[in-house]
Amino acid sequence: MTSHEERRLILALDVYGRDRALEIAECTADYLWAIKVNWPLIIGSGLSIITELKQVTGLPVIADLKLADIPNTNRLIASRVFEAGADYIIAHGFVGKDSVKALMELGKTIIVVEMSHPGAKEFIQPVADKLIEMANELEPFGVIAPATRPERVAYIRERLKKEVKILTPGVGAQGGKAWEVLKAGADYIIVGRSIYASENPRESARKLYDEIMGV
Repeated sequence: MTSHEERRLILALDVYGRDRALEIAECTADYLWAIKVNWPLIIGSGLSIITELKQVTGLPVIADLKLADIPNTNRLIASRVFEAGADYIIAHGFVGKDSVKALMELGKTIIVVEMSHPGAKEFIQPVADKLIEMANELEPFGVIAPATRPERVAYIRERLKKEVKILTPGVGAQGGKAWEVLKAGADYIIVGRSIYASENPRESARKLYDEIMGV
């Protein structure tokens, strides 16, 4: 088993129930770098689930809120989320640098440069270059890029400062392949349904972990 720092798999824990979330997190923790929580789990279980996940697993928690508001509202939301124990917050960059800076003043931030669903091609992908420029200027912890389009991951990696990490959702249920995205330049792979919706989440996480470590 590798050390935590060497792991590259992030579990997107998109379930509603607290007990189920904690059970899945605990049984897969050995193979994860971090756990990502989104609105479904926060709405279903409350903000305290972040604190509980950290207590159960000892892993970093990424709050995938995709914040996209004025600086003051972003700040009000993020302050509570960081207080609950979140290590990172994901935010949209299209609302402007001032809104992103408001988050970065409070804690580690990840900016969405491009999303993994087909609709991302309509509005986000056309302004990806501007969002990459923003990331290079602000130097957040990382950016989100689509595992469903490894050629876009390679495009973003080529233009992004090397110290800014690339986190890629879309492996598994959405069709992305971990090995392909890692070779394109991703630092971390985000996987949800292929793990939490499987009959054996621990075994599914282990298989993905082995695939990632073999790249």
